[in-house]
Parts: sequence; C-alpha cells; structure tokens
Amino acid sequence: MQADYVIVGAGSAGCVLANRLTEDPNTRVILIEAGGRDWHPMIHVPAGYMKLLDHPTLTWGYKADAESGLNGREIPYPRGRVLGGSSSINGMIYIRSQPEDYDHWAQLGNRGWSSDDVFPYFRKAENWEGPEDAVHAKGGPLFTSHTRDKPELCVAAIEAGRQMGWEFREDLNDLPRDLGDHIGWVQQTRGGRFRASAARSYLWPAMKRPNLEVVTGALVHRVLFDGKRATGIEFSRNGAVERADALGEVILSAGAIGSPHILQLSGVGDPDHLGGIGIQTHRALPGVGQNFQDHFICRVSCAVKDAPTLNEKSRGLPFLGEIARWVFNGRGMLTYGASLVAASVKVLPESATPDVQALFAPASYAPGVVRRLADTPGMTGGMWQMRPLSRGHVLARSARPEDQPSINPRYMDDERDRRAVAGGLRLVREWFRSPALARFVVAEDVPGADVQSDDEFVAYARQTGSTVFHASCSCRMGPDAMSVVDDQLRVHGLEGLRVIDASVMPAVTSTNTNAPTIMIAEKGAAMIRASRRVVA
Repeated sequence: MQADYVIVGAGSAGCVLANRLTEDPNTRVILIEAGGRDWHPMIHVPAGYMKLLDHPTLTWGYKADAESGLNGREIPYPRGRVLGGSSSINGMIYIRSQPEDYDHWAQLGNRGWSSDDVFPYFRKAENWEGPEDAVHAKGGPLFTSHTRDKPELCVAAIEAGRQMGWEFREDLNDLPRDLGDHIGWVQQTRGGRFRASAARSYLWPAMKRPNLEVVTGALVHRVLFDGKRATGIEFSRNGAVERADALGEVILSAGAIGSPHILQLSGVGDPDHLGGIGIQTHRALPGVGQNFQDHFICRVSCAVKDAPTLNEKSRGLPFLGEIARWVFNGRGMLTYGASLVAASVKVLPESATPDVQALFAPASYAPGVVRRLADTPGMTGGMWQMRPLSRGHVLARSARPEDQPSINPRYMDDERDRRAVAGGLRLVREWFRSPALARFVVAEDVPGADVQSDDEFVAYARQTGSTVFHASCSCRMGPDAMSVVDDQLRVHGLEGLRVIDASVMPAVTSTNTNAPTIMIAEKGAAMIRASRRVVA
C-alpha cells in the first residue's frame, strides 16, 4: 500500500492529522492503528472511562517500572489502543493550560510556539456548545461543553475555594498571564450526552473520504529508510508482515510511549542504548525517549454526611435513575468526566504562577488497584504538581516490537517535586477544612490525621499515588543536541519524518494534556500543508 502520508497512531494527534491532511482530495493518507474500531459502548458514555482504564483490549496494558519511585510498585500506565487512542478512554477534561507554558516553549528556542502563536489552533479545533466569543470558537470538529450539573458538594467546593482566597473564574480556559490562585467549573470534550473523542470528532467524518485508508489491528515494527529519508513503515497484522510506503512523509503520532519506542526500534536514538539491545544505529539522537514527564496524582478523601455523592448513586435503584436521566435528558452522573471542579494554586514560594492542580469530585474510591467507587458517601480532592522537575525515560527493552518498553517517570526524583506534593496534599486538606466543606465532613479517610509532616506526606504519596495519564516530552522539540524534533516537528538529521503528538512537548503543560495535544496536531497539519505547497 502507498500514500502521500503514512500516519502511525490513531490517537488524539493522528485523528486530527488524518482529517486535516485529507481535506485536500488530492492528498492520500494511510492511518495505522494497533487497536481496533471504537465500538465499545463504554467509550461513548462519558462516565464509562472508569471501566476502560484497565481494559484488556482497549489499552496497551502497560505498567510503569518498579524503579519509578513508588516503593517498588509497578503501577498501571493506561494508554489507549483503539481508534481515538487515549482520547477514547480519558477523563474528558478540556483545559488548555497556562499561557506561560507555551511562552516557555518559545523561550527554549521553538519559534512559533508561544501562547499567542498556538491560541488560533485551539480555536480552530473547537466546536463550543455556547456562543462564540474571544476565547471559544464554533464550527471546529472538537465538541467542548460546560459542566451541566452542579452537585451540592461541588458548589460547596467552589465556595470553600473562595474562602481560601482563590479567585473564581467563570471560564477555566480564559486565563490571562500572571493569574494567581483560582478555581472554577471544568469543561469537557463532550458533545451532547456522548464523549467527543478524537475519533468521533475528527476521524469519523474523514473516514467517508476516498483518499483516507484506515488500517486497524496493525503493530508497527519500524520506520523504513532510504539513506536519511523515511520511505514508509513495516507493520504486522493477522500474522503477516506488510509495509506502507510514503511518497511524502511518515508521521509518528503514537504518543509519548509509542513514538520514541518506534524510533528506537528503527535505529534512531542513543547508540549505546540501541547497541545494548541489538539494534543497529541509523541516526544517533541521544534524546529519544529521554526528558519523559508525567503528572503524578495523590488524593485526599473524606467521608461525608448530609449531601448526596456519586458513591450511593452508582448502585441499585439510584443508578437505574441515573441511566434514565442520561438516556432521556442527557444529564446526570453518566455525563461526568474525571472531575467537575478544578483549582490551580501556588504552594512553592519560588513559583511564578500556580504550581499545583487540584481536582474535586463528589465521590471517593474503594481501596485497591481497580478503580471502584466506595460503598459509603465520600468526596475526593486529587492534586498533582503542574510542572514537575523530575525527568524519566521511555526505552526499548529489546528489538521486539511486541515487548513493552521501560516506562520510568522517576516520580518525585527532584526535591522540589517532593515539596510540591507535600504542599499540595496539605493544601487540599485545608480546602476541605474550609467552612463551606467542613460542615459535610465526617472524617478524613486518606491520608488520615496521623500524616502531618512533609516526609509523611511524601511517604503516603509513594505508597498510594499514581499517574494522571499525562505522558509527554519523550521526543522533545528544540534546537539543542538532546532534542528530537525541530520547531517544524521534523526529526533532526532525517528527511520525510516528523513526530506530532504529546511527546514533542519540551515541558509538560501545567494542566491536562489532551487539548494541547490536539492543538499540536492542528498546528502540525498546517505546517505539513504549508511545506507541501512550498515544494509544489
């Protein structure tokens, strides 16, 4: 098979690229996805994400290394393996992040990636359910929505934030520079009652075009080269090895785990690492798989009284009522994502802007690895450090594409990260003790009253914390020797090969990463189309 562009990975970025590149009827695209079609009903029910994070066929089943800083725990590391990728299994939070994040990218030498530069691509993507304004746009592929329901505990959480001195923001995507501590209602990637995955938003419409071929159930082995030029990819499906040839470019959009792994399998990476696993170096790029970053989440949960929570609504007759609300009105808990309320707060004195994100949910989780709501009423505040200083890696363990790479975020490796985690947990505890929420609290379940010092908070975090699914930065963009792509997302030293996904972030965005990843792909598609016009 042959096309102008071969895209690897039908996740958030790959779906955007497949749509935008095939808008030109003279451009042929092949999109390669390891997973299958997004037919599972729980993908499309927003609250269904809780059933998908450990799904045996819709995820890759990854685990982080035992050496990740979590007391030897090999925590599950969910990545979507289905059309839509992780946008088909995530918590659907739509937050674009602080403008300073993108200004920092530009300051690192990445021309065209400042906040002012990227803002038009957020707007280009969006189909906002409200009226168009200076922040939100209508007419794009990606459905974005308000929080419709406002449970009593969430309203109290907003008021408690105000009592803490945090500014209430009507729109968490309307964030001026130099904004201080703030709180507001979360927006979602949801259209009506259904999840707005990248597959539903971008890929479904594009699949009607004759110039797009989508190949599912295909495991990519490597990028094929003729000298310095990428000419296609080798993959297997149904027990047979095949190839897809690219007349123009090969684009890796396999995510912060998949893209560096495929580059390494193709001989692009650190020669010492590649030689150690029996792969001949094709292009020495020591930064491939390095600079890996993720947000690390820890929780404070309390038993509550005198207010309804999702715990008791998730079973029995109340749950049947919630199903009816979703079916007939498109409302209720089945439309909820990972959180309804988010706060951004500064806990480290040296930080210039808020450095901890805290999400509130009128629910709590039962003990154990499997995410299940507790049997008794509860509420939870999950916090993560927005800009971790710790740096990890994604490294192939062998030359076999079937083998999971080493995934090591090195959580809390940096002392400042440990201070931020301790400060963030203490902050959530104080939030819950504010009068508006304190009247509902029976007792703090976790970490519990016996945890008081910074060391105790860090020890609790190492034993219970986990990923918040924001893998990024493992093929970072930049002009220096440890970067992997330039500011046009072209792999350094090679031709006809780009990486376009969350792996190219020089530093992880402060908040959730799905909206920025879609922006990166929108901008990347525009770059590709512009370069094609120049060549023509």
